[in-house]
Amino acid sequence: MSARTSVNSKRSRSVVSHRVAGISPSGIRKFFDLLTTMEGAISLGVGEPDFTTPWHISEAGIYSLEKGYTMYTSNRGMLELRQEIARSLNAQYGLKYDPATEILITVGVSEGLDLALRSILNPRDEVLCPEPSYVSYQPCTVLAGGVFVPVPTSVANEFKVKAADMERRVTERTKAILVGYPNNPTGTVLSRRELGAIAEVAKKHDLIMVSDEIYARLVYGIEHTCAATLPQMQERTILLGGFSKAYAMTGWRVGYAAASPEIIEAMTKVHQYTMLCAPIMGQMAAIEALKSGEDACLEMVADYDRRRRVMVKGFNDIGLACFEPKGAFYCFPSVKVTGLSSNEFAEKLLVEEKVAVVPGSAFGECGEGYVRCCYATALADIEEALRRMGRFVERYR
Repeated sequence: MSARTSVNSKRSRSVVSHRVAGISPSGIRKFFDLLTTMEGAISLGVGEPDFTTPWHISEAGIYSLEKGYTMYTSNRGMLELRQEIARSLNAQYGLKYDPATEILITVGVSEGLDLALRSILNPRDEVLCPEPSYVSYQPCTVLAGGVFVPVPTSVANEFKVKAADMERRVTERTKAILVGYPNNPTGTVLSRRELGAIAEVAKKHDLIMVSDEIYARLVYGIEHTCAATLPQMQERTILLGGFSKAYAMTGWRVGYAAASPEIIEAMTKVHQYTMLCAPIMGQMAAIEALKSGEDACLEMVADYDRRRRVMVKGFNDIGLACFEPKGAFYCFPSVKVTGLSSNEFAEKLLVEEKVAVVPGSAFGECGEGYVRCCYATALADIEEALRRMGRFVERYR
């Protein structure tokens, strides 16, 4: 027996915190890890653009390396990038943010979410969130010491949350409402009226709204409503955005938060002691994306739209009922016709037909009976995946 084993065997309590031990691993990454070991498999699982970063954006990052820009930036991020984000938010939504005090550059929206929750929550504060919801929302709430309160939705309403359902769950401990629209995993988009009804709940009960808008540019045939543009909501909204989806920059890890000076100051405190700053190369690439990436963004969105329509029709044709998602790059078809649970469906489909999807249960209890399928992959692969899934469904229905 090694010395380490001997010491470990004498411990009377776990070395891992109860808070961390109680969190489940990501339901998305489980299937991604399995996929990497399978030859000929098609992934509809991980939500990542299949496009490479537009070359002129990559060149800006390469330029930073060639010129020796490899140092730290301000904790808040490069001022030029913050200025470009402020300009973009003003051009798109008419919002005015002070780049010096109201914008923070983060390591992707994932870090922005973590910073936001850790900065506003006290122990046992409650966070309301529509479900199905992105896999990190609940764990980040728990890690920040809060209590995650899911607000169920259903396919009958295309998984749109109702403000009345949300308000029924408000208690004296409720601190925030966390929303992500366009939604991951369902692709659901709320109209201005529908999001405005949720904002009224926030104002009535003095709640902060944390709005994850990473998919804001990926909408089809409708307009995205930015939560901060709703009446009297800018001062109580933490707006999270980034470059991963619209500009195919997932690996660059650059996001941002826009909020009141008080909240940005609090988020910066946590950021400077944990992450310090986002990589300068990624920040310089993001500046280029905002300055000259619009055409590339629009081309990618148009391509996603074509794939979206093929996938929705394909699922309905093979018997997997699927409503039409209006945003992001996900479909959320029902698999109930097969009699399999979401997890069983995903596991058997991967083994038998080498197609990877994510079980809806990974996104909360009311995701059971559905699977998330990403159409940010080549059209030929989508069509082949649909053929394989058609065979699979025929065997189990």
